[in-house]
Amino acid sequence: MHNNFKKENCASGGPGKKDLERQAGVFYKLLVDFYGADRLILKAIKLDALTLIRSRQLDKKVLGLQRIILEDPTLPPIPDERDIPAILEQLEEKTAELFARRSVEESIEQKINSKLQERHDEYIREVKRQLLKEEAGPENPQTLKKYAWLEKMQAQGLTRSAMEFLRPASLEEIVGQAQGIRALMSRLASPFPQHIIIYGPPGVGKTAAARLALEAAKRFTRSPFSRNAPFIEVDATTLRWDPREVTNPLIGSVHDPIYQGARRELSEGGVPEPKLGLVTEAHAGVLFIDEIGEMDLQLQSKLLKVMEDKWVKFESAYYDPSDPQVPKYIKKLFSEGAPADFVLIGATTRVPQEISPALRSRCSAVYFDPLSPMDIKLIVENAARKLEVTLTEGAGALICRYTSEGRQAVNLLADAYGLALFNAEEKREKAPVVIDEEIVKEVINSNRLVPLKHPSELSTVQVGKIFGLAASAYRGSVLEIEALAFPASQPGRGKVRFNEAAGKMARDSVFNATSVLQKVTGLDTGEYDLHFNVVGGGNVDGPSAGAALFLALYSAVRKVPLRQDIAVSGELSLQGRIKPVGGLAEKLYGAKLAGIRNIILPGGNRGEIPSGIPDLQIFYVNNVDELLREVLAGGKIDE
Repeated sequence: MHNNFKKENCASGGPGKKDLERQAGVFYKLLVDFYGADRLILKAIKLDALTLIRSRQLDKKVLGLQRIILEDPTLPPIPDERDIPAILEQLEEKTAELFARRSVEESIEQKINSKLQERHDEYIREVKRQLLKEEAGPENPQTLKKYAWLEKMQAQGLTRSAMEFLRPASLEEIVGQAQGIRALMSRLASPFPQHIIIYGPPGVGKTAAARLALEAAKRFTRSPFSRNAPFIEVDATTLRWDPREVTNPLIGSVHDPIYQGARRELSEGGVPEPKLGLVTEAHAGVLFIDEIGEMDLQLQSKLLKVMEDKWVKFESAYYDPSDPQVPKYIKKLFSEGAPADFVLIGATTRVPQEISPALRSRCSAVYFDPLSPMDIKLIVENAARKLEVTLTEGAGALICRYTSEGRQAVNLLADAYGLALFNAEEKREKAPVVIDEEIVKEVINSNRLVPLKHPSELSTVQVGKIFGLAASAYRGSVLEIEALAFPASQPGRGKVRFNEAAGKMARDSVFNATSVLQKVTGLDTGEYDLHFNVVGGGNVDGPSAGAALFLALYSAVRKVPLRQDIAVSGELSLQGRIKPVGGLAEKLYGAKLAGIRNIILPGGNRGEIPSGIPDLQIFYVNNVDELLREVLAGGKIDE
């Protein structure tokens, strides 16, 4: 503007009136360009200069320009014409300052706007990123691909396993355990159901009965279980816990902020979080622990405490009840605990003596019996009906010869079913599936099974041979006990040999038998070399084979034949008395499975015979004299 103004002066040849008028006109145009016409008019009105700048008189116009540029409405009245050049010179300087300040302001404003725009753009980008994160989460093409793969896999699948398909669907389908199931359900029928431990050999239906017990109990009139009562199942062999209580899936634990597993939003605030265990999940329902005998003893003690209190208490050094960041549910769990009022049903193949006495004392005992060959046959036939296959008589009988477990019998049938389908596929046959003896034999061979031991020639008599009874972990078995007597190789210095596999207790019973034989008969056993044997090396756990060993020795020395259709069990004392023994149920089932109907037991066991074992004749003896009368040829035992 300043240069333009100088040019106007040079062109006019001096500051004459016309030059001054042109200068005033230039000032006016500059003001119009600077402020804009509308804003200039408003500014002129405000400074009382509108009339002045519109005047044709130079002095008035200069006064108006002076008021606008200097922004002073109180300037003196119209200036003298002689002062106009000086005034215009002053206005020129002020206008130059005004334009310079405006240029600087515009530059600064542009920079400010640029920064604001950058900030705005960054904010918009951040909002967009946040929206994308909220909508897409942590996903990327790789994670989405894996998710799609999982979805595809979940949409596909094989059919149920044979064991799942053939599993009993009701308590009525469990074979051979009517008495045990009745005992189980009677413990749940009360408004005050009891904790239960089911004892029994493997594969007889303990787990199946436990799974079905709750649903059956819900139908009881006085049942405390609601329709939605939970059934929580766990295998004790899979329970892993940390003594520091960092983790305990059974009882529950606290995930402190410093430990792995704590939730991020809680750990960042230093808030501990209780993790509820299976005992709380089973609240108002049933907690079933399979193989409960395998549970860690410390964990058993913790479980007993919960069973008594019916609550789980949580503690943590990190918990601050006054911390406002602690959620209400965490405060409630720390202050009141978690409910754990449930009925425990445990299952085990161990004998009661191997279970913690404290746990046994709080649980009612229910016993499931070994399965007979008829039970196995019925289980196989029921499974064959579910599979809709034809099972020949010989095939079912063959399976019974190789297993006494219902689970294994069903597995063998399932294997045979698969083999029959495979054979039909190879031959391209579409006939109904038939499982015959040949198919079962092939399956048995592929499983490397050996037949169960069943004595033969039970109708004969033999010298130096008798059957004893043994029991181990709910399994009863028949022991073939043999004895031979030879004249001593060195007179008066006879030797006694016995297979070590039968165990130390059986060896002690042998020495008792030789002493009693010498007492009863007056024979000097030192004149004989005696050899005892338990066929198959069966381990004799306890002194109950003493009576059978005495009979075998007596028969071998006196050359007296013994009946082979009997089995004997009883502890032999040095006085020749037959003492009571344990494991009667298992031993009698073992005799029944072996086809032996006649059993000799100590008189002290009278009245202890479990019910539900038909087709057995029990004879009781109190000493070796009565024992010999019952066993020797011509005795009282019937064919």
